[in-house]
Amino acid sequence: MKARALKGAEEGLWLRAERQRGGVGRLGRKWESPQGNLYCSTLVACRRDDPSPSTLSFVAALAVHKAISAHLPHEDVRLKWPNDILVSSHKICGILLERAGDMIVVGIGINIAIAPEVEGRTVTSLHKEGAAVDVTPASFLDSLAQFFSDAVHDWRQLGLSATLTAWQQRAHPLGTRLSTSDDTGARLEGEYAGLSDDGALRLRKADGALIEIHAGDVHVG
Repeated sequence: MKARALKGAEEGLWLRAERQRGGVGRLGRKWESPQGNLYCSTLVACRRDDPSPSTLSFVAALAVHKAISAHLPHEDVRLKWPNDILVSSHKICGILLERAGDMIVVGIGINIAIAPEVEGRTVTSLHKEGAAVDVTPASFLDSLAQFFSDAVHDWRQLGLSATLTAWQQRAHPLGTRLSTSDDTGARLEGEYAGLSDDGALRLRKADGALIEIHAGDVHVG
């Protein structure tokens, strides 16, 4: 997809792989890609008046949340900062943004039929959570593409604040205990206090201090 973007591919193009041999997640982590799950990427053009391209992670998360919710018989679907989707508290999706010239490649991986073992994480799949067995990666992408297009439109026309508000409505409640690490690796703990205007995670520490997290892995509980 990056190669196509650099050769002039336009916004809205989607590519889907049946399986991947070199799938990666954040920070270059290995991403297991067995056949039966969804591995797809799309392009979003960087326009002068757009919000920061990095906030497309919130756009993608919203689209995935809506698509997953439309296929499940229950409502236990939560967003976790910065770009995780949890179903029944288990990871089901990965989102990765990469720049290619004036385009952003939005990569999305969703467990449809299989929940691969991931060290240190509990994972699930749509079928395991009760989605119809006839939901396939291809059919799921049909609905995801429309939700994504709608979310990009709102991000541009309504502004980042509307996207962040919609994201927070689907995330862990205010006051949820979270932990992460600072730049030195020191553990930080506190309560979720919402998002800043630019999408940073706000964490209220035990002493009442409010800090902002701009990057890193976050754990609930």
